[in-house]
Amino acid sequence: MSKTDGSALAGDGVPMVREVKQAMTGFVSEIRGFRDEFETRLQQTEERVNMLNRKSIAAARPHLAASTDAGAPHQKAFNAYLRSGDDDGLRGLEVESKAMSTAVNGDGGFLVDPQTSERVQSVLRSTASIRAVASVVNVEATTYDVLVDHGEVGAGWASETGAVSETATPIIDRITIALHELSALPKASQRLLDDSAFDIEGWLAGRIADKFARAEAAAFIAGDGLDKPRGILNHASVDNDVWTWGNLGYVPTGVSGDIGDGDAIIELVYALGAQYRANASFVMNSKTAGHLRKLKDNDGRFLWSDGLAAAEPARLMGYPVLIAEDMPDPAADAMAVAFGDFAAGYTIAERPDLRVLRDPFSAKPHVLFYATKRVGGDVSDFAAIKLLKFGTS
Repeated sequence: MSKTDGSALAGDGVPMVREVKQAMTGFVSEIRGFRDEFETRLQQTEERVNMLNRKSIAAARPHLAASTDAGAPHQKAFNAYLRSGDDDGLRGLEVESKAMSTAVNGDGGFLVDPQTSERVQSVLRSTASIRAVASVVNVEATTYDVLVDHGEVGAGWASETGAVSETATPIIDRITIALHELSALPKASQRLLDDSAFDIEGWLAGRIADKFARAEAAAFIAGDGLDKPRGILNHASVDNDVWTWGNLGYVPTGVSGDIGDGDAIIELVYALGAQYRANASFVMNSKTAGHLRKLKDNDGRFLWSDGLAAAEPARLMGYPVLIAEDMPDPAADAMAVAFGDFAAGYTIAERPDLRVLRDPFSAKPHVLFYATKRVGGDVSDFAAIKLLKFGTS
C-alpha cells in the first residue's frame, strides 16, 4: 500500500475520532449532572429527616423522664421507613397523642363536620280555614260580583173573571268582593343557597305558603275588609228574632260566657232555614269544642260524636264540625260558634296562582324572594249563616 493510500485512511479517521470524543464529553457531562442532582436530592432528604427528627424529639410537652431516649422506638421505626421503606416497625407502634374531644370546641369539636337534616322541622301550626266549606271561585279580574235575589215575588189568588192586580217585583242586590294582595319578602344570602345541606328555596316557598294560608284563614273569620277579606264576624249581628238582610242572626246561650245546658245548640240549628240545613256545618275553635263535646241530652247521650272513619270530621247533632282556631274563645258575649251553609253564605274569590319572584340583584349579596297572592272574601248570603252568642241576650 502506498503512502498516498495511508494518508487517505488517516484523513478519513479524523472525523470519527472527533465524534467519539464529543460523545464521551456529553456522556461525562450528563453523569456529572445526574450526580449533582442526586446529591442535591439526597441533601434535601437529609434536611427533611433532620427536621422531622427535631420535631419528634422536641415535643411540645414536658418529658416524663429526666433524660431523653434518643433511640425511641418510634424514631427508629420512622428512620427505617424513610431510609429503606421498611414499615414493619410502624405497624406495631402505638401512637401516643394529646387527648382531643368533640365535646369541647377548642379540643377538636371544630374538626367534626356536623350532619345536617335534609329538611327543617317547623313548628306545626293550624291552618284550618272556612275555605274548606265556603264557595271558592277563581277569577282573573280585580273584583268579583255576587248577584243575590233575596226578595219575594208577589202573588195572589185570582178569580176567573176578576182583575189581576200588580204584584211585587224581586230586587237583585250585588255584593262586590275585591281581591286583596298578600305579600312576603324574605331574603337569603347566595352563599347560603349554594352551600346549604337542604333546599332553602323550597323550604322558604313552603313557609310562605303556610303563612299565607294562616293569614287568609284569620281574615275570613274576622277581617275588616281594609286591604284584606271581610270576615263573617265583622258584619253586624242581631238577635235572630229580629233578623233582617245585611245582618247575621245570632242565638244567645242564656248564660254569660258559657254554653249552659246545651239547649241553645238545638235552637241554633233550627234558627237556620231548612233549605240551608242539608249542607250546614259548625265552625268553632278547639277550646269551644272542648266545652261542647261534654253536652248530653236528657237521656245522657252526648250531642258530640267523633268521626267513624279516617279523615271524617266530628259531628255535633249530626252536622260536621270544622275546627278553625281563628274563631273566638268562649267568653262573655263572644260569637264563638257559627253554624250554616257556608258554601252559600261565604264566597272566596282568588287568583289561583301563588307567584314567587326571585331577585338576586336588588340586595346583593342576598337573594330576595317576593311572593304574592291575591284573594278576597265576603258574606254572600246573610240568611245562610247563624251565630251562637255566649251571652244572656
